[in-house]
Amino acid sequence: MARFAHTVTVAALDRGWFEEAAGALVDLLDASREGPGGSVVLADGRPVEGLRLLRGRHLRPGARYGEVPAVPEGAGEVPVEHAGAEVPVEHAGAEVPVGHARAEEAPVEHAGAEAGDSPDAPQAVVLRTWRPSHSVEAESLVEEDGMSLKVGLRLSEPRRPRAVELSLSGHKPGGGSLYRFSGRGKADLAAWWAAVDRLPSAPPAARAPVSGRAVHRLAEARLTLTPRPAEDGSWRITVVLSMRGRWLLRPVGAVVLFFARGPVERGLREAAESAAGEWNTALAELTPSHGEALRAEIADALVNPDGATTL
Repeated sequence: MARFAHTVTVAALDRGWFEEAAGALVDLLDASREGPGGSVVLADGRPVEGLRLLRGRHLRPGARYGEVPAVPEGAGEVPVEHAGAEVPVEHAGAEVPVGHARAEEAPVEHAGAEAGDSPDAPQAVVLRTWRPSHSVEAESLVEEDGMSLKVGLRLSEPRRPRAVELSLSGHKPGGGSLYRFSGRGKADLAAWWAAVDRLPSAPPAARAPVSGRAVHRLAEARLTLTPRPAEDGSWRITVVLSMRGRWLLRPVGAVVLFFARGPVERGLREAAESAAGEWNTALAELTPSHGEALRAEIADALVNPDGATTL
């Protein structure tokens, strides 16, 4: 197994503000409703930019969201009855077809649903669970560059986020096992805050709060992020990448990684430094607000993402 590590310094994020902002965002979405043409509108009646309900019922399991491409001039309306194929979504131990609400409710479909299912349309997201006090789960099914991708996201205790879990799987239809891969990742936010609350002189956390694993038939990789506080209040984050071949290719993989060590180390370092730079720039431009002012600014950002970024 080859192991690569690099440490970067980033500005610290205030936990209180982060959790307050997350709670305000969840509350705003929880109070939203379906508007004309499948638009999603906030409680004050303003539509959320770039978010449209394509099928199902808003904030119910199986609801499908995305952007409906503009209909070419002269093409006429897209028939509602020509909705695309249904994608099963598991919920509470039973499959709920996309485009349908719960069994006792009639399905709601919108004009443009077929466009939303087109491979040329922006990706659509299927809501699997919406329980703001417990968890939120969503899944995205995407066709891109001949690959079929499925991305899952689960957020625990959204109003005061405790963990974020991500899953990814992909394959090329008809491409065989060499065109299949999968991955899982988790950010334990409670463990992260505990790690950065330690004294700078204390040893780093024994378990990385952020970890991910990617698997392919020929190789697998594991990535971890471990933070610790610096003397000036910033965070020092150590990024560790471990790679190895699988099955009978382990010896071959070891040889390949030996000769590729330099480029891999350089790539990890550049990626980590670039991400740290973007994080520091974003926080430097942020002027945190609180209470109703924060809620109003988040609502404005949902309605007009290109507007002011001050929160």
